[in-house]
Amino acid sequence: MQVVGYRARVESNAALLLADEGAVSVERLDPGTDLSYTLGERHCAGAVDGEDHFACANDPAPYCPEHTSRWPCARCTGDCDKPLDSCDEEHAIYLAAFAPDTVKVGVTRSWRLETRLREQGADRAAHIRTVADGRIARQIEADIAAHLRDRVRVPRKISGFADAVDDSTWSALLDEYDPLSTFDFDYGFELASRPMAETLATGTVRGTKGRVAVLDNNGSTYAVDLRNLVGYELTDGGTDRQLQSSLGAF
Repeated sequence: MQVVGYRARVESNAALLLADEGAVSVERLDPGTDLSYTLGERHCAGAVDGEDHFACANDPAPYCPEHTSRWPCARCTGDCDKPLDSCDEEHAIYLAAFAPDTVKVGVTRSWRLETRLREQGADRAAHIRTVADGRIARQIEADIAAHLRDRVRVPRKISGFADAVDDSTWSALLDEYDPLSTFDFDYGFELASRPMAETLATGTVRGTKGRVAVLDNNGSTYAVDLRNLVGYELTDGGTDRQLQSSLGAF
């Protein structure tokens, strides 16, 4: 059995996608779910088409060059010929805040705004502009990115999981950008201290935030980037490898 994908909690529950002999199943990551898997070898996750999986034995993980898709808008700054049909849709420009004081600018199709923010695990957000198409949105994003970051790495997000957004920093930005609407997200769990980043699939799910699952294991709490699990072969039974323990575990 291999981890071949994941699903962030947005409109449906967060989950791992598992493949076994060409068939894909869903391991839901609902709060309270007990996971008990040991990670084995890691290799390319192949391709998923609905409930079918097409395996790949190539070494690069999570995907080899043959199975890596490149999104043409990933580093776009609006200097393009709108290569995708979706580029002609109405777009929203937003600010996303991650505790305690990290803020990024981003764009998405207007109808996906809240979904996109939840996919990223934003704590707060502000919709600051609506424009006719993706090219205009990317141009405005690039201008704002001269002052604010336009991407936030998962380790930085995890570092603020036990914190709250700094009100003064956020309020100053709202005053500057005069948003059309704001969002304040609740992911359904609280943490007394920062979870430790780890790659494992053993423990009780505390909750999920963006693509990160928070697991309790032997008195310690871990934050698992679900993308880091993609490509691993799994066997039933919890891991027996030595994990870093939090002070509360003693």
